[in-house]
Amino acid sequence: MLIENALKKTKGVSSVKVSLANETAIVEGTASFDDLRNAIVNAGYDAELVADDFIAPIIEDEVKSYWNKFLISAVLSFPLLLVMASDFGLFALPEELMQSLGLIELFLVIPVLLVNREIFVRGVRSGLNLAPNMDSLVTLGVGSAVLYSIAVVFGYAGHLYFEAAAIILTFIALGKYLEALAKGRTSQAIKKLIGLQSKTALIIRKGKEIEVSIEEVVIGDLIIVKPGGKIPVDGVVIDGETYVDESMVTGESIPVKKKKGSNVIGATINQQGAIRFKATKVGKDTLLSQIIKLVEEAQASKSPIQELVDKVSSVFVPAVLVIAAIAFVYWFLVGAGFDFALTAFVSVLIIACPCALGLATPTAIMVGTGLGAENGILFKNSASLQKMKSVNAVIFDKTGTLTIGKPIVTNLVSLKGINANELLSLAASVELNSEHPLGIAIVNESKKRKLVLKKTSSFKSITGKGVSAKISNKRVLVGNAAVMSENKISIASFSKEIEKLESQAKTVMIIAVDGKAIGLIAVADAVKETSIQAVSELKKMGFKVAMITGDNERTAHAIAKQVGIETVFARVLPADKEKYVAQLQKEGFNVAMVGDGINDSPALAKADVGIAIGSGTDIAIETGEVILVKNDLRDVVKAIKLSVFVLKKIKQNLAWAFVFNIIGIPLAAGFFYPFTGLLLNPAIAGVAMAFSSVTVTTNSALMKNWKP
Repeated sequence: MLIENALKKTKGVSSVKVSLANETAIVEGTASFDDLRNAIVNAGYDAELVADDFIAPIIEDEVKSYWNKFLISAVLSFPLLLVMASDFGLFALPEELMQSLGLIELFLVIPVLLVNREIFVRGVRSGLNLAPNMDSLVTLGVGSAVLYSIAVVFGYAGHLYFEAAAIILTFIALGKYLEALAKGRTSQAIKKLIGLQSKTALIIRKGKEIEVSIEEVVIGDLIIVKPGGKIPVDGVVIDGETYVDESMVTGESIPVKKKKGSNVIGATINQQGAIRFKATKVGKDTLLSQIIKLVEEAQASKSPIQELVDKVSSVFVPAVLVIAAIAFVYWFLVGAGFDFALTAFVSVLIIACPCALGLATPTAIMVGTGLGAENGILFKNSASLQKMKSVNAVIFDKTGTLTIGKPIVTNLVSLKGINANELLSLAASVELNSEHPLGIAIVNESKKRKLVLKKTSSFKSITGKGVSAKISNKRVLVGNAAVMSENKISIASFSKEIEKLESQAKTVMIIAVDGKAIGLIAVADAVKETSIQAVSELKKMGFKVAMITGDNERTAHAIAKQVGIETVFARVLPADKEKYVAQLQKEGFNVAMVGDGINDSPALAKADVGIAIGSGTDIAIETGEVILVKNDLRDVVKAIKLSVFVLKKIKQNLAWAFVFNIIGIPLAAGFFYPFTGLLLNPAIAGVAMAFSSVTVTTNSALMKNWKP
């Protein structure tokens, strides 16, 4: 918050997003880097410029630094800990040692102060900028204790606080070390994604196979991937067949078959055959890079609950300073003595923990967005992750969302004596010259069945009605009822079957040979099996589920019945879909709209949460706030459950942070002293403060064990 405010005040800055969890700032505007860095330095921190494709830092260096600080501080503080133990009456120190105790303690505490000097630098800078933070509290508390103790060493009558100061800094270093470890665990998901990236690629240049670094691959390169190899970039297969494990990117556990024309995704694993493919997306444009970018942006964004916490944090430190001052003045005026008053003052400053408040939300968001990415669910920002929890109505687009999105052959009906494959072969032979989607579906089904197609002549397309051609001097007509009627071909024997199939939202094509109808082929945009499961699960959870489509009422209701949806909006133009979203919102529902992200854009934008289906590689351009990498609507349920889980963890973290401070600060101030005779030792306050942040961060890190 301090860094964000400092950057916002810098001339030329238009927007700022600072992520505490991964220690990065995304700044837009015309300000120079030097101006930005100066603002950050004045706030008590430092900054360096990173590349546009920068990935959140791996924090091993930070972990190592805090560990070293802790070790040095601990070794030097151990003798002081013995002094503290003697103060509690656990044992007595030799008399000759007691005479020079102050100088010995001063000699030991100075290196501890120097090792942890960054705390004091940041604390003073932020204080001078009238934006005191956690470091300011520690600086004031530890500084007061040390300066008072130095005065005692040189003749002032009082108690030494060197041991408290050293132990406070030691446990802060330990707390920061443990916190860094936990923060490392919270970013495991994005580290896994980064680790998936291939380092090299085997390409064909000038007719030779050469291995190059991944940075040298350009669009159009021909790349060879052998069995067991990693696909380096996105592309299209031009030769070979194989199965590819895409689970590491999409979360899809079943290997996907790839053949000529299939898209392949960088970082996935080729399992069986060797393939050659042409690179279509490299560098920052690959699907994996887009996913990493989306996850990082989501982690840097602020959720509504975080904005509330920021407002609380902005008054927290000044309030603590006031409470500490009041505690000091009160105990001094009531005659408890300067030492007692100073102990209360220092303990209040040290035990207060705005860090726990600051870490509560971003660490949970970091893990939550990472878990989403691992399961093929991308949240564009943390607000969408929070809003998913409040959704209680889901509207599904039909084509390409509830259904596969392309027609397939569902039924073959033929006269007695005519084999179904023979009927399909005749129709496919005629349709081979057609570019109509229904004709393509028939041809694809014949290929699937490995049927031998027949030679045709005199092909003719009858717009909107069908096609015809000659096969072995017989006229074969494939089309709808209208074209059969025009050619005076009776379909009476198939009328009941046609009516039945059309009532199931299927398009029926009739096949006639030399003026006689011999069979039917039904084609439909089939419902995904996962759609039925997703709708069923949402209804069990108490959600209102609706379907929206441009299809006619009969077709729409037939599809809705298959998936178990009662509320249907039919004959809706893409531009009008948002009106139906608004209609449910007026009825008091928090609406999630699920669509393909292109023709559903207005509805996705209007919804409380827009969920885009994104199985292609252009994921980042989708309109939705949430993107489902797989075409699996069960991920809508997963996204909602993940949102509920993350918000539960955030509330746990915030509850701990608030309760800790609500109890700890009065305890340190001596509020309970008249009743218990207990006044918190500053060193113990330091231990408690350090582990408050560790508790919050570790609670977030444990989220990685979540299973959808």
